[in-house]
Amino acid sequence: MDEIVLYGNLLSDIKRRIRQAQAKAVLSVNSEMIWMYWDIGRIILERQQEEGWGAGVIPRLSRDIRNELPEQKGFSERNIKFMVQLYKEYEGSIGKQSVSQLEETKHLVSQIPWGHNIMLMQRLDDTSLRLWYMREILKNGWSRETLSSMIKNDLHHRQGQLVHNFDKTLPPPQSEMVRQSLKDPYIFDFLTISEPFVERELETELIRHLEKFLIELGAGFAFVGRQYKLTVTDQDFFIDLLFYHLKLRCFVVIDLKKGAFKPEYAGKMNFYCSAVDDLLKHPIDQSTIGMILCETKNKVFAEYALRDIHKPIGVSEYELTRALPENLKSSLPSIEEIERELSGQ
Repeated sequence: MDEIVLYGNLLSDIKRRIRQAQAKAVLSVNSEMIWMYWDIGRIILERQQEEGWGAGVIPRLSRDIRNELPEQKGFSERNIKFMVQLYKEYEGSIGKQSVSQLEETKHLVSQIPWGHNIMLMQRLDDTSLRLWYMREILKNGWSRETLSSMIKNDLHHRQGQLVHNFDKTLPPPQSEMVRQSLKDPYIFDFLTISEPFVERELETELIRHLEKFLIELGAGFAFVGRQYKLTVTDQDFFIDLLFYHLKLRCFVVIDLKKGAFKPEYAGKMNFYCSAVDDLLKHPIDQSTIGMILCETKNKVFAEYALRDIHKPIGVSEYELTRALPENLKSSLPSIEEIERELSGQ
């Protein structure tokens, strides 16, 4: 083999090892810092309970720590309050857990960044739900911005909720893995498209915002092509969107539909999945999965349509904006009220 190629391979291997070590070092530093925050929260809370100190001790501690240890960052009054909250809230839930659950809780808390921990404490009251999001953070590598978006859009309610036939077309545990990799509905609130629109416009907008689209789809999706051509005998067929899922090891065909789900969509998707399995699938790949994304669906129609289909297919809805909760809607001013306010009436 050429010496330049050999050296290039050597350099790549060394760089990969350096990056692995750097990533481990960052995780190690983060873990140690979280444990320090946890312990400081414990010390402060215990002293408050023993000595009868109130919240007023925290501003004093913040000031003195910064004066006496000026090189140490992260000891603002606000941050110290979060340290106390971290210990208090998780320690309170730990008493109800087994030893293994306690260890998992501590591990998860220590593995995610401090800013993520703060956001989870601020946005979610339920400890088990926080732990669910922690697992997703570690699995998907979410930034704080992405985590905020996932919480706002109630990912935990959407994961694995689509209508599907995976349990009849895929062996366990693959069927459950596929189900948990998909969701219903998908939230496309990053798009600027508005009614009326046609399917091709939606497709164009999703590709224009491909990075955000991939984040919403979830970990493992790799984009293969748009209007991907398949030639069967002497006829050309075009798939709206074709992806490959790196964790499931299979192609994923996505068909975008304007309006409500129609039973005939299932037959068309079955054809696409068969064609991809025959023309593109590698022998070591798993069966191609079909995803039909509609604005709305009748669950009974979708279940009937998929019942005797032989390819693994799911049916989900998509939303361009999340609907406001009814209690929030009632508290917002109407257009007429806003107009009266602006006109001084």
